[in-house]
Amino acid sequence: MTLKAKANNLGSLFEGDKVIWIVLFFLCAVSVLEVYSATSNIPNNKGAYWAPVLMHTLYLAIGVGVTWVIHRIPCRYFGSLVVIGPVISIPLLIAVMFAGEINDTARWIKVFGISVQPSEIAKGSLVVIVAWLLSTIRDEKGATVKSFWWILGFSALICGLIVTENLSTAVLTFFVILMMMFIGNVPWRHYGILLGAIVIAAVTGYITLRFTPDSILDQFEGTPLERIKTWSHRVRDHVDFPTNPEEYDLNTNPQITQAHIAIATCNIVGRGPGNSIVRDFLPHAYSDYIYAIIIEELGIVGCVFMVIFYITLLYRAARIAGRCEKSFPAYLMMGLALLIVTQALINMAVAVDLFPVTGQPLPIVSKGGSSIMVNCAYVGMMLSISKYAQKQPEPQEA
Repeated sequence: MTLKAKANNLGSLFEGDKVIWIVLFFLCAVSVLEVYSATSNIPNNKGAYWAPVLMHTLYLAIGVGVTWVIHRIPCRYFGSLVVIGPVISIPLLIAVMFAGEINDTARWIKVFGISVQPSEIAKGSLVVIVAWLLSTIRDEKGATVKSFWWILGFSALICGLIVTENLSTAVLTFFVILMMMFIGNVPWRHYGILLGAIVIAAVTGYITLRFTPDSILDQFEGTPLERIKTWSHRVRDHVDFPTNPEEYDLNTNPQITQAHIAIATCNIVGRGPGNSIVRDFLPHAYSDYIYAIIIEELGIVGCVFMVIFYITLLYRAARIAGRCEKSFPAYLMMGLALLIVTQALINMAVAVDLFPVTGQPLPIVSKGGSSIMVNCAYVGMMLSISKYAQKQPEPQEA
């Protein structure tokens, strides 16, 4: 078999946008390398050094398999998720409120023995719903007022249920919906009023979390609002964190402090893969703060390349969406890309202390199970849409 024939066979196996495939495999490679480094101190008492990374690699392999299966499905079938998504995600979000297990900052529920975080499914379902509403309830100027209210209603319902599980996920999801509404050209008057209300609510929430004394917040313990105290401490820790190294307390804020040390001790090329020192002291180095380990080991070069690859994913999504003949796959493409990339940028911002702690993992890179599967499913849907868009002519640049 000639080299050209082998390339054609490989191309038929991995269809869709090749740049998105490259980004996916790059993120998987970085994930295996950095999760192995970040988890190397976990199983020392048993000697099973390879167990965490082998399990993580298995999850990634299954995730890539999920991507491959979904990318073979014609994107016209994704419209059925408008019904299937809420039917699955809303009952799970309600169930996790009563029977969920709290793991650090998020709530999980067992489904057939598998731990599932319902918010991961719900946010994708909402993106599909919004993409469908933007593409169906519209006129020649864009989305109509009716579309705006339907989007707002579904967003309030699903994000409202996600809040009980994870505030940062609810805020991230609603922010993505806002960007989709902007792209879908919803009526500017209503959009402006909504943005104004959000700004007022955000300022009010910040002031409340920043200045409400603990004596008042303690009264919410045992109620659905008990997480307010945690949110308040995160805001205060971010704002009041000492800038003088002599005032650092390694025991009070170990995540933030150790992340600072990791970043401060890196250089242009870092310490090298597997040579992290901070991993032995940084809680959740393999999940929420894996970007700090990447910076420490791969330096400024690795830090920049990670940002570039996520931004490349968003850029390719925009190019592909521009070639879609129908609006539903175009809006869905942008929504899924924004969901992944926005979460990645927030995780990075937290690691470098530009944003309060959120508990958001770095998509596809952080150690995990269900989050990897869901994000790989999103990538599979994007690849399926790219196959459809490849059949459309490339727009001519002016």
